[in-house]
Amino acid sequence: MNTEKDFSPLTPNIVRALNDKLYEKRKVAALEIEKLVREFVAQNNSTQIRHVIQILASEFALSQHPHSRKGGLIGLAACSIALGKDSGLYLKELIEPVLTCFNDSDSRLRYYACEALYNIVKVARGAVLPHFNVLFDGLSKLAADPDPNVKSGSELLDRLLKDIVTESNKFDLVAFVPLLRERIYSNNQYARQFIISWILVLESVPDINLIDYLPEILDGLFQILGDSSKEIRRTCEVVLGEFLKEIKKTPSSVKYAEMANILVIHSNDLIQLTAMTWMREFIQLAGRVVLPYSSGILTAVLPCLSYDDRKKSTKEAASACNHSLMKLVTPEDDEDEEVAGDSDSPPRADSPPKTEGDTNGIPAIKSCNFMFPCSSTSLENVTLDLDGIVQVLDRHLHDSTTGMMTRIAVLKWLYHLYIKTPRKMFRHTDSLFPMLLKTLSDESDEVILKDLEVLAEIASSPAGQTDASDSCDNSDNKLELQVPVAANATLSCIIGSKVGDSSPSTPSMNSYFYKFMINLLKRFSLERKLLENRGAFIIRQLCLLLHAENIFHSMADILLKEEDLKFASTMVQTLNTILLTSAELFQLRNQLKDLRTQESCALFCCLYRSWCHNPVATVSLCFLTQNYQHAYDLIQKFGDLEVTVDFLMEVDKLVQLIESPIFTYLRLQLLDVENNPYLIKALYGLLMLLPQSQAFQLLSHRLRCVPNPELMRTSKPAGAKRAAYAHMDYNDLLKHFDRVQSKHLEVRHQRSGRTDHPDRKLML
Repeated sequence: MNTEKDFSPLTPNIVRALNDKLYEKRKVAALEIEKLVREFVAQNNSTQIRHVIQILASEFALSQHPHSRKGGLIGLAACSIALGKDSGLYLKELIEPVLTCFNDSDSRLRYYACEALYNIVKVARGAVLPHFNVLFDGLSKLAADPDPNVKSGSELLDRLLKDIVTESNKFDLVAFVPLLRERIYSNNQYARQFIISWILVLESVPDINLIDYLPEILDGLFQILGDSSKEIRRTCEVVLGEFLKEIKKTPSSVKYAEMANILVIHSNDLIQLTAMTWMREFIQLAGRVVLPYSSGILTAVLPCLSYDDRKKSTKEAASACNHSLMKLVTPEDDEDEEVAGDSDSPPRADSPPKTEGDTNGIPAIKSCNFMFPCSSTSLENVTLDLDGIVQVLDRHLHDSTTGMMTRIAVLKWLYHLYIKTPRKMFRHTDSLFPMLLKTLSDESDEVILKDLEVLAEIASSPAGQTDASDSCDNSDNKLELQVPVAANATLSCIIGSKVGDSSPSTPSMNSYFYKFMINLLKRFSLERKLLENRGAFIIRQLCLLLHAENIFHSMADILLKEEDLKFASTMVQTLNTILLTSAELFQLRNQLKDLRTQESCALFCCLYRSWCHNPVATVSLCFLTQNYQHAYDLIQKFGDLEVTVDFLMEVDKLVQLIESPIFTYLRLQLLDVENNPYLIKALYGLLMLLPQSQAFQLLSHRLRCVPNPELMRTSKPAGAKRAAYAHMDYNDLLKHFDRVQSKHLEVRHQRSGRTDHPDRKLML
């Protein structure tokens, strides 16, 4: 530095001392400067004061020489001390050169800059608040300084500044938030710690309402929440907890709209729990206001439901979100205006935009980004985003990686929507139907059960009676199996001439019921493992959900027209086993047992015609309905059938069933030999069919218990016991049995390569 340059009013001695490399000499010069400035203050000579500050700043603090810069910093601090309460008038000139030194490459110089600024701020106190942003910006850089002395100095200055902000009621939050929003995305741990500590301080000041600006910094807070440092995460959790408490205290002033997206997009394991907790509170506080945006919430919530115990808390929070959101859907959401159902009418202005499906036939999911309206939004304008919800649910069903609990939640949602908003949901049924059928092959019994509940609701809902007929005609190409033309007559018998009428003794079904039964049997036909492993479970549950008579009546009718005779025989055998052994079929067995009503006789005839695909099942049906003479007539025809090992195994199973509690009444009727001769003859017929196996010994032993076998020779006709039999044409039933068995025989010959057909009585 040129010592001959005029630095007045600074004396040459002061100038030389400020440039000295020794700290003690620079300190002596600072004391002289303090004394000089005090004199100018006493004289009220602001011109000379500014001139001194300007010289210290430009000629020393901003000098190229390191010792000069150190002298300038200590000189500026001395000026501030001398000015006292008047330092606020010169803060800009005092602070700017010091902050410039924060960027110096010399760590000692950065430390002296911290020390100088500390003295300036300590004297000025609240007067520095108009310059807070530049101070905060400088401190945020020093917070990550590699030198421990510099960091220590910056922490002292930081605590002083926090005390001043806490004590003052003149803090300009509006001016500060943009800087905070910018700095909050720093990846440096020290900078993050600095930022989060300041947010915690500002949140604790009663006069500073930081909650209004929370949407601008919430995303950054969640970024910090994912930091690898436990201490930083813990501090951030405290900050977010304080914000959440304030939200609960003043829910009406919260800007849900601007924060909801942030919660949805944060799926990092470390921060997801907090995001779910906040989302749960948002749903509970905002209520039905969130309904138009529920698809975005479900996008974030549903995957969390399949978490294991390692993420138990997140799973529980997500489950609470899911349940709270589900409760918001009510029947009033099904009451839209008439134009909503008109495809040619323009969409409502307040309805969310619809998305088109992708080229693979799977509906494209709406973006998870959504916005909540302000809490002041009128609930009259709230519209359920049903299209978006269905797209999200359908996507999760299609995704093979979806967890079991998520799939269950999806099916619960679909069931809930069909219950609460059936009219609107039936517009989506054709697109959902194939995937619901496919879900029946799921590995989880609980998933299958929930899926059956949804399908049962679709099949029985009154809402399906209005739209289902048109849907059936227009969307058969979307189904796995179309309703055959020949089924129209039978369909009118089952579901009535009016949609919804079914068998008189059962509740009404809509036309989706018959479509469901056709597709279910088709699925069993294509997936034999499904039939073997889950067939009985599925059918039994359907009998509980849709009434057994409906299920058996419709399946029997469909199987009557089944072209795959081997499958028809297997399916009849499965249905027959369920009918004879399942507790769910107790009422139906009793209905068939007595045949006292026209409906029960009609059901027997319907079942019989399909049961003819399996001779042994047909005989067991006759045993169940106490048609013993007809059972005997059928067994007489077994001699003309091709007896196979499978056939004998079925007879073996029938013998086992006769010994089961289901046929207790039949065994007791053996005591009345006079009135049940054909029962005994039929059982002897089965005995003659069997090889001398365990089943043979079992049945033989049972027949030896029949009293006075000589009475079997009676010619007294049976059947007078029930007048209800009189109107049934058993000859016609036998002819039908012959026709069906003839078809089975022909198919077996074709499969075995035989083209010659011996003259048999069964070939009609």
